[in-house]
Formats: sequence, C-alpha cells, structure tokens
Amino acid sequence: MTFAEKLKSIRKQAGMSQEQLAEKLGVSRQAVTKWETDTGIPDIENMMAVSALFDISIDELLSNEKGAKKPADYLYESVTEYDIDEPKRYDMKFGGAKQFTLSGYEGEKIRVRLVSNTMPTLQNDFKVRIDDIRKRIDVEVNRKNGVTEATAKEAVSIFVQIPTPYIGKIECAVNAETVEIRSLECESIELDIKTPNVILADVTGTVEINCNLDMEVVCHSLNGEVAINQVSATSKIYVPQDATFTAVAKGIGTSISYEKDGKQTEPFSVPESENIIELNGIKSELVICTDRERH
Repeated sequence: MTFAEKLKSIRKQAGMSQEQLAEKLGVSRQAVTKWETDTGIPDIENMMAVSALFDISIDELLSNEKGAKKPADYLYESVTEYDIDEPKRYDMKFGGAKQFTLSGYEGEKIRVRLVSNTMPTLQNDFKVRIDDIRKRIDVEVNRKNGVTEATAKEAVSIFVQIPTPYIGKIECAVNAETVEIRSLECESIELDIKTPNVILADVTGTVEINCNLDMEVVCHSLNGEVAINQVSATSKIYVPQDATFTAVAKGIGTSISYEKDGKQTEPFSVPESENIIELNGIKSELVICTDRERH
C-alpha cells in the first residue's frame, strides 16, 4: 500500500472528508487530493501533523507494502542485535540519520536497524558497535568508506528497540530530521539531539531534551517530566487537551507562554501536578500548546 492509498484509507476510517482533513491540517483540499492521488507528498511538518492526527508513525505512513510485505519494508537494511539479561544503562551515539525512532518492546535483545531505499552499500558503509561494559551498554554507529553525515541524513533511517524488562537510564545522541520516542518506560532518557521535530508517544518517566535548534515537540501523552534545555531558541510543545502539568522556567532570560488552537491564551499550568514541563537554558522561549489537530 502506497502512502497515497494509506492516507485515503485512514481518512475514510476516521469518517473525514478531504475538506475536513485539509482544515485540520491547515492546508488546502487540493493538497490533500494531490497526496491521495500520488501526485505529491507532504513536507515533514505536514507529515508529522498527519502522524499525530491519526496516531500512526511516520515510518508506517511511508512504508510501501506490496502483497504480504511487512510495514516498514525497505530496499536495504542492516540489523545488529545483542542479548540483554539484566537491567542496563544505555549510552548510544548514532550520528546523522533521516529519521530516528527509539522504542521499548517485550524482548531480550537490543536491536539496531539501519534502513535505506537509496543506499545499496548500506551494510558496508555503516558499522554498528555494541559494547557490554558491566551495567552499561554502549552503542555507536560509525560511517565508513567516506560516507558523510549529510549523506546519512538524506538516505538512512535508524530504528532502535530496547527490551522493556532491562531498561535503566538512557542517554542518546543523534542528528535527524525527526526523532521519535515510542512505547518507552524508564527512569530517565536524555536526548542530545539536533532536530526540529520530536515525537513522544506513550513515554513514561523523565525525558530531557538538549537541543539548540527551534523545535516542535509533540506529546501524545504526559506521564512524568519533559525538560527542554536550549540556548537562544524558540520552541513549541504540543500536549493533549486533557493533560495536567506544572510548567517551570529556569535559567537566564527564559520564558513560557501558552496557546490553544493556535491562539495565545492565559496559562493553563496546574500547580503541584505530578507531570512537569520545564524549560532550562539562556534566552529561550517555550510555547505550550493544546491543539486538537496535533492529537
């Protein structure tokens, strides 16, 4: 099933017309028609909006299923696995990628999957190293044969699965167009990233995001703390309409404001909530948004 077929199918399942979908995404009906007739494809911002609206990953939206092929089927892939038998701390460095997805699953292996539709030499050009050091797992992706980070960001996506029973703290560094964290429950995850787009779906615990780019962070739910650390950046975080949280601004020259359905509004932070949204850094702004179109 192509993206065009998939979009048309999930739109109809949701009982929406093309006009209604266009309105929710803030685009023209003609744009939706182009997407559904395979004469155009959404840019990354609209793709993220479709992903959030229908609660389906970008990977699933872009996978091209034929016959009995699995979702997320790619022309080229390289998979590295390692058995885990006890709780570990994970320290992971991935470099550049087009898309990065980290998720928990009910298994006993850490699984690092590199995929591409345009790089037949993928297995030779990238080396995944996994080191087991006492209570810590180190993961690193190294480029070979002169492959640049720019090429990796254009051609390669990375999907990492960590066994849920053995997740301790996680530190993860990656440079990607989109970073997704899904189905993950852990004490804390620290993301050192360069990305304009972050998706948090079914994540429980403390998520710390270190990024000095302007970002859009889409939270499908709030179960813990999201701390955003930035210098001279302006970002938005989208939360569900029924989410309760305490918002805290720390650092020098930081500020938090609020929007509902695209319009500035009074603060809707709830004092002493168990969930926390925190902004840290220098001369940075965070807009907390509740928007039906993003959920």
